[in-house]
Amino acid sequence: MKSKRTGWKLLTILVLSYAVIIAVSVALGWDKFIVLDPKGPVAEVQQKLIILTGLICMAVVIPVIVLMVYIVWKYRDTPDNDAPYQPEWNDSKLLETIWWGIPILIIIVLSIFTARDTYKLAKPPVTDSNPITIQVTSLDWKWLFQYPDQKIATVNYVQIPAGVPIRFQLTSDAPMNSFWIPQLGGQEYSMPGMAMQLWLQADKPGKYFGSGANFSGRDFAHMQFEVESKPQAEFNEWVKEVKASSPELTKEGYTQLAKPSTAKQEFFSSYPDELYTEIVDKNGGIYMKHSDGLNSGSYNGSTRP
Repeated sequence: MKSKRTGWKLLTILVLSYAVIIAVSVALGWDKFIVLDPKGPVAEVQQKLIILTGLICMAVVIPVIVLMVYIVWKYRDTPDNDAPYQPEWNDSKLLETIWWGIPILIIIVLSIFTARDTYKLAKPPVTDSNPITIQVTSLDWKWLFQYPDQKIATVNYVQIPAGVPIRFQLTSDAPMNSFWIPQLGGQEYSMPGMAMQLWLQADKPGKYFGSGANFSGRDFAHMQFEVESKPQAEFNEWVKEVKASSPELTKEGYTQLAKPSTAKQEFFSSYPDELYTEIVDKNGGIYMKHSDGLNSGSYNGSTRP
């Protein structure tokens, strides 16, 4: 009878612990954590994976903490404590099965869902809309964005059409960094001599925070950029405006831009042909393989296609 009462007490503590964690999370507001406030299909998939992982972790962490508190209290060293002290140091098949079986089961479950979502996100988020490509170069300490289809370039600002898949091609002409727009999806590395790929999409017009997520020197904290999603017609008008009112980015201008310094938002009506591939090639020239141009993105260490 006593063991049943103890079991019910543990179950009650466990349920109350879950309730407190959920209540605190709701009270703080999910939307205050931009990682948990997705604004596109890629971020939505990753949010579900984060929540699943968190719940599984709580299923392990909370019982362990509750048991630790219970054991410390029950076997505390006081004169009136009559708890039996009968340690058994022999092999226990039951306990071995529990503390090896549960972690293995957790790893299997997380591996299945992670592998499924990883392959899913290596493709365009939607297939009924033509994607656009934006080539991204991380510099000391700024971001250069080139639009190969529109032939314009920007610094620390990127505008995208809402509801359209965006294929970001990433490289670095400085120490490696990590390109991250939390509300649109997870981060991807930008590395010298390598052209990486990341699919993202914003479902609706809005402004989003973008940042470098890797320490890269003195002014790495200034490697932030603004992402603005606009309807397709407004995006087209913005491209025309940049072409009509902004200066060219010359090779000499890029050389100056690439020097270590911080920068404000800049816009360029054009840039030298093959600038992106020249940046990748001069540092190593390794590209991700895209067998059909769009629908694959696995890295195979191939040279320039």
